[in-house]
Amino acid sequence: MQLRPYQEQLDQDIEAAWAAGCRNVLAVEPTGAGKTVNMAHTLRKYAAQPSIAIAHRKELVGQISLALAREEVPHKIIGPDALIRFVIQRQRQKLGRDFYSPHAQCAVASVASLTSKRTMEQLKSWCPQVKLWIQDEAHHIVRGNQWGRAVDLFPNARGLGFTATPCRADGKGLGSHSDGVMDAMVEGPTMRWLIENKFLCEYEIAAPLSDIEMDPDKVGSSGDYSRQQLRTAAKKSHIVGDVVQHWLRLAKGRQTLLFAPDLDTATEMRASFLASGIAAEMLDGTATDTVRAAVGDKFERGEFPVLINVDLFGEGYDVPAVEVVIMARPTESYGLYCQQFGRALRIMEGKGLALIIDHVGNVMRHGLPDKARMWSLDAKERRPRMLSPEEDIPIMYCAFCTHPYERHLVKCPHCGVEPLPTERSSPKLVDGDLHLLSQEMLAELRGMVAVIDEDPFLTREKMRKAGAPPAAFLSAEKRIRNRAQVQSALRELMGWWMTKYAAQGRGKRECQKLFYFMYNIDVMSAQALGATEALVLAYKLTEELGRC
Repeated sequence: MQLRPYQEQLDQDIEAAWAAGCRNVLAVEPTGAGKTVNMAHTLRKYAAQPSIAIAHRKELVGQISLALAREEVPHKIIGPDALIRFVIQRQRQKLGRDFYSPHAQCAVASVASLTSKRTMEQLKSWCPQVKLWIQDEAHHIVRGNQWGRAVDLFPNARGLGFTATPCRADGKGLGSHSDGVMDAMVEGPTMRWLIENKFLCEYEIAAPLSDIEMDPDKVGSSGDYSRQQLRTAAKKSHIVGDVVQHWLRLAKGRQTLLFAPDLDTATEMRASFLASGIAAEMLDGTATDTVRAAVGDKFERGEFPVLINVDLFGEGYDVPAVEVVIMARPTESYGLYCQQFGRALRIMEGKGLALIIDHVGNVMRHGLPDKARMWSLDAKERRPRMLSPEEDIPIMYCAFCTHPYERHLVKCPHCGVEPLPTERSSPKLVDGDLHLLSQEMLAELRGMVAVIDEDPFLTREKMRKAGAPPAAFLSAEKRIRNRAQVQSALRELMGWWMTKYAAQGRGKRECQKLFYFMYNIDVMSAQALGATEALVLAYKLTEELGRC
């Protein structure tokens, strides 16, 4: 299979990292970019020596095996006989023949099969011979867990991991210097670049009001909600009726993949769709490989419009026919959120805009997934930072049309409705929009600025006449002059900053709100900062303006 240009570049970057002495390399490509193709291509290059591809789950073994078959790479399957028969059948179904070979140098296995005691005993003489391991969804790999133990089986191999989101909900780092095994990271294009260059499809988001409530302070050690938490929240809400009602209004007739919070709720949702005359199927981890494949094939052929799943298709499910994703499962995991979102972005002839219906506030939690993120192999917070302050603007939903948009905008860009704040007593309550502040608050802010702008000579004279010693009033005069100099420089930088964004067609109010979200202070309070704080903000503005 011919690699796309960006896939070729990623392949070259991987080889360069290995050549530079990095043993284990993490390759980052957005969901839908074709990670499996890159994996198969690399394995084909090294097929003459013992190598292995490790899948996150057994249902993805078939997907990787099929990619190898398309590359005409003979390979064996490490797993139960039923899985091997299923993989062979799928290859014959799709390609007319299979490339399974029990004595091949290249192997494919699920992490669970690979780390079972029986398998490890059977492979103890083969594992030291392996020269290359490749693991899909490699953000799971940290030392000591199941995925980490899987790569430990191959002490003489170089490693390659693929992921769309090199971060973990528990904040652990993937680097060998931290909690993981990776020595270097290479990055492919961003999701936005792939959309703009027609490798992924454009999307729109609807976010109907929902009463499902989750407490982010009660997530477990995994960094995400437990099944019981999800079930309890779903039972207290009207999520089942909301999902069906809004699907009929927004997405009727379109191929839809629905992420449910738990098995009981998924069952209720399917019953509700069926009661409304909508054909719907449901899959979870208890379904056999044959059943999953059969249901997936029917869905891809359009034989029914709604496929409900419980934590099954978040990773690695590649069906371009998905036109709509319904998020009914709240998650604090940025990686899981992006995986769910990306299921709808595969391109397909005749496919228009993908539609994301977010019933649980995932977009509000994590922001738009096609914003460029700053990845790292270090341990860090659960949500990766944006590349620049301008991109790290929180999202709000329009109460009229339910579309999300960035909070610095004065009006909803989709329908033109302007939100009305309920309180106007503080800049924080109106997102730095000084236009909406009460006259009393504005007067207070102006008074704070006036104090900063105090004439140092007059201050010195007041203190002198009040009987202050010379050392005190001279020190005060020096301090005020220093503060005035720093504030003068800051205000000049703020003027340049405002000019930059006004030149983009933004109005004064929008610029003020944008400034507030980028720097966490409104423009008037910034003019009342003391010397130290003003200097810090001036440095930030200088850095931002320097990128122009």
